[in-house]
Amino acid sequence: MTACLLTPTTTLSLFSHLKLLLPQSSQNPRFWCLLRPATEREKEIDMSMENPPAKEVESLSLTASDGLNPSNSTTEMSVEEKFRIVRSIGEECIQEEELLNLLTKKPQPICYDGFEPSGRMHIAQGVMKTINVNKLTSAGCKVKIWIADWFAQLNNKMGGDLNKIQTVGHYLIEIWKAAGMNLEDGKVEFIWSSEEINSRAYEYWPIVMDIARRNKLPRIMRCCQIMGRSEQDELTAAQIFYPCMQCADIFFLKADICQLGMDQRKVNVLAREYCDDIKRKNKPIILSHHMLPGLLQGQEKMSKSDSSSAIFMEDEEAEVNLKIKKAYCPPNIVDGNPCLEYIKYIVFPWFNEFKVERKEENGGEKVYTSYEELIAAYEKGELHPADLKPALSKSLNRILQPVRDHFKNDEKAKALLKRVKAFKVTR
Repeated sequence: MTACLLTPTTTLSLFSHLKLLLPQSSQNPRFWCLLRPATEREKEIDMSMENPPAKEVESLSLTASDGLNPSNSTTEMSVEEKFRIVRSIGEECIQEEELLNLLTKKPQPICYDGFEPSGRMHIAQGVMKTINVNKLTSAGCKVKIWIADWFAQLNNKMGGDLNKIQTVGHYLIEIWKAAGMNLEDGKVEFIWSSEEINSRAYEYWPIVMDIARRNKLPRIMRCCQIMGRSEQDELTAAQIFYPCMQCADIFFLKADICQLGMDQRKVNVLAREYCDDIKRKNKPIILSHHMLPGLLQGQEKMSKSDSSSAIFMEDEEAEVNLKIKKAYCPPNIVDGNPCLEYIKYIVFPWFNEFKVERKEENGGEKVYTSYEELIAAYEKGELHPADLKPALSKSLNRILQPVRDHFKNDEKAKALLKRVKAFKVTR
């Protein structure tokens, strides 16, 4: 592949195509002022494309000036305890010493998490995110959840229909509320990308354009995984520009920590590389959480377009039981066993134990208090899939019941779910 530099000319060409894709609300002079020649907007934005947009990028600072004051319980927590809690979220952390330094110097770090509203919510996005967000806020962090509605439109989710995308976004928020995400004291903030970018376009687009200018096309293409795409896919101009925008989100939202899945790692690394380019000392810390596999054999990840690959947050009890019954769970084998992964990443963090109920002749009732104890018994054959699966189903149903109740009893939530189920999910 021939390397192609994203020059100002090609960048403006991409913006011209992008304008056609974006909603009518974005078609205003303030939003598109950046597309005019620099001589026409010098007085509006005192910035040269030869230099980074310093004001916005400076926000990655180790000060306590941003956000709310931490609660008394948080201030009493040692730095080591905060580090242990925050670090436990990530399968990978880049870099641990930077995380410790951040928690030492800044009482309330800003954590960035984001998602495309693109269909029904599976249990990893619902329960695992709730667990992770609650851990972060308990350690004194503020979590900004970026509802990436424009990004979903750029990626052609829900057929590119922004109204449908935003309906899905409201539905996802309802789930997190019902699932027990701690939204008190303003420690969690939901931010709609379309609204925030429109209201601060003069800050956002210079960062995007600077990132685009400093990176060649092959480097951007390597980030396509963040959209569920590959470098071999035929991408639209909007999808090529998407990674530059997601990278800019980190600086735009003043994030100290990027708390996203392992599939988003490449664009988070791009943000750290951008800091090197502009000689920025304080880089965003990458905290990448584990990605749960699909329930069936050979499914590396869950899929919203394949209902058999995952438990969804509003699945009925019978549906959960049937999906777990059919799930891949080979006896004595731990690696690649999705049922064991559900127990490790969902059940243990939620209940701090795993309870198996069985007949006395099959070993009787057993409560496992650690995952290590559980897998040791499983590998030895002391715990059989026929006993593990019903116990897993029961645990998952206990977690999901408040969500089911909410969507049955709350009229707004019920209407949202009905609309979302009627939408056709597009890749």
